[in-house]
Amino acid sequence: MKTIIEKLTYDEQKNRAIIQTAARLIQEGSLVAFPTETVYGLGADALNPQASRKIYEAKGRPSDNPLIVHISNMEDLEKIVLHIPPKAKKMAEQFWPGPLTMIFEKSQAVPMETTGGLQTVAVRMPDHPVALLLIQAAGGYIAAPSANTSGRPSPTLAEHVAEDLDGRIPMILDGGPVGIGLESTIVDFSEDTPMVLRPGYITPSMIEEVIGTVEMDPALLQAPLAWQGEHAGSGSASMQSGKEDGKGILGRKESQNLEQGGLRPKAPGMKYRHYAPKAELILVDGSQEKVQEKINFLAKEGIAAGKRIGIIGTDETKDLYKSGIVKSIGTRVKEDTIAQHLYGILREFDQLEVDRIYSESFSSPGLGQAVMNRMLKAAGHHVIEV
Repeated sequence: MKTIIEKLTYDEQKNRAIIQTAARLIQEGSLVAFPTETVYGLGADALNPQASRKIYEAKGRPSDNPLIVHISNMEDLEKIVLHIPPKAKKMAEQFWPGPLTMIFEKSQAVPMETTGGLQTVAVRMPDHPVALLLIQAAGGYIAAPSANTSGRPSPTLAEHVAEDLDGRIPMILDGGPVGIGLESTIVDFSEDTPMVLRPGYITPSMIEEVIGTVEMDPALLQAPLAWQGEHAGSGSASMQSGKEDGKGILGRKESQNLEQGGLRPKAPGMKYRHYAPKAELILVDGSQEKVQEKINFLAKEGIAAGKRIGIIGTDETKDLYKSGIVKSIGTRVKEDTIAQHLYGILREFDQLEVDRIYSESFSSPGLGQAVMNRMLKAAGHHVIEV
């Protein structure tokens, strides 16, 4: 299959013609990659079960990993969900269009192939002109996970999509770099109490300002059990395993059942390793001085052993690393820059063919929580505490 890359420009008439062509492909059951404000998505007709299957095939994505349905107006939500809770309406009024996904009980209109076999459906309205025009032109409902090979860093440029999916899909819409660089926040409204299943640009404090108390899934910073043996003893116990009495959607008991096939993940990224570079990624967590000292030691040790070493620092710390290939992910003064550059830097290290990457950690109450969530998954929860 030949993949056509269509670059969108300031020529509105030409752009509309390109989007109409892309919409026809989706209506015919094909796949189109397109930009959103978060990452590039791989779109198909969300109400066509065969089209949803093609997404899983193109990405190599497990079939129990649910897809997010993208819509362009609130009226379209009513067709695909059974009930819209008042708190969800408030969230939509505040944050749609935007980087927010909400989970509802699904209607019969949404096939199980789109929801990963669940009776719930994840929905969002993207804040990107190309995405909204494409959704409208294609019929109103586009299922779209990130447009990358499953498990790889998410694409923030059309070039990233081509790296993974060239020859697997018919078209990529090139809208330039995305704005945010991290996937949407996911909030589950299918239960009595809203729960954040995936952190993102919209933080818990922002949500609580709109609807009051919201629960956090206890599994957000815990490794699925399938990963925990992989790096046992190499990092923080709290980050490597769930608490014995965990009662979240993916608490310890639930995680065991899920890994054994007893439960399905409610939202993308809850079960499987995501965002991973080809090289081994190791996070180093602790005080700034101790982290720099440890990374410098490990990098020197790795290079002496013949390894090609990459280091992820910040604008404030990049000059403090003396060995390896050092890249700044952004500045801690502006967390948005770290989110925007995360996946791109992981892909840059892939191109440089490094053997191992050491990275500072980026935990904070704001967007740093979402960044750390992605980095922990990319690292397989391999954390060294100093």
